Amino acid sequence: MEGARGGMEGRDYDRSMSVRDLLIIGAGPSGLSAAIAAKQRGLDYQVVERGVLVNSIFNFPPQMVFFTTPELLEIGRLPFVSPFEKPTRAEALKYYRKVVEAFELQISFEETVLSVERELQPGGETAAEASAVFVVETRSSRGVHRVRHARNVIFAIGYYDAANLLNVPGEDLPHVHHYYSEPHPYYRRRVVIVGGGNSAAEWALDLFRSGAHVTLVHRHPELKKTIKYWVKPDIENRIKEGSVAARFNSCVTEIRPTSVIITSERPGGTEELPADAVFLLVGYHTDWDLMARAGIALGDTNVPRYDPNTFETNVPGLFLAGGAICGRDTSNIFIENGRFHGEKIVATIAGRLENIEKAEG
Repeated sequence: MEGARGGMEGRDYDRSMSVRDLLIIGAGPSGLSAAIAAKQRGLDYQVVERGVLVNSIFNFPPQMVFFTTPELLEIGRLPFVSPFEKPTRAEALKYYRKVVEAFELQISFEETVLSVERELQPGGETAAEASAVFVVETRSSRGVHRVRHARNVIFAIGYYDAANLLNVPGEDLPHVHHYYSEPHPYYRRRVVIVGGGNSAAEWALDLFRSGAHVTLVHRHPELKKTIKYWVKPDIENRIKEGSVAARFNSCVTEIRPTSVIITSERPGGTEELPADAVFLLVGYHTDWDLMARAGIALGDTNVPRYDPNTFETNVPGLFLAGGAICGRDTSNIFIENGRFHGEKIVATIAGRLENIEKAEG
């Protein structure tokens, strides 16, 4: 755990302040589900969120439509009513606001967690006998530092806040983006999209239909099979007819102010594509650095070590929910299944606290 305290070194904080039963990091669907379960079981909990409510969904493009049906986004058994088979981003934001109001959840927004450290407290001769408290340092969007204490912590931090990087020259240029918003600014502009999944396919179509000149670059010989079933034939037909240009088996090696350099298996090997804007839609990942500094063991593909039955990591009292469990492969965790993690975790925590109370009584 050396270095886990980060900016806390040398900073005084009040050790007499209250210690909560549970601190939940992240106010996405899995974090909210955990908060609901904690409240229903009478636990003293708090949610801290680095952005706004369901921050990842908020940062989706405004025109985004979910892959799933409304009932599979529900948490707390609160119905998600929509006139559409596939709900929209706007409907989801409204629904999760309704959830927070219905359960009166305790959430602190725009509060980023800087470090999480497990400290043993007096009360035993060995580490196993001593009680432990997590010391969590945070910083608000206005620069206010705070230290929170909890007996248990859930990382429900998702994976949309950190984009995967290509690590090529020019990736930091101002016309290069890792997130997509809307097509209008790119009307009659030359746009290169890197990626072969849902995001790349959907937004290539959106840009094309809004008057942009789009080229899709993908390192594999074909688009991913996991693309939404109503999107995949659309993008494949647009590529076939030439409305959207495509370069398969190709990798970006450099981004320049007005072009992108790619290498491929085609004759010549290297090609320069004109580009007024570049979207690198090659996926996202959770905050592995925060996890590692908290003591969580990460595997070869950055999959954290955790018990699949309890979602507890190798650090006792530190749990993972939702996309935090993914590692590099984020294709198997969505709201549909991650929303149930919090209930299982809280059941485990509540059971342990009940046993402690019985032993003390």
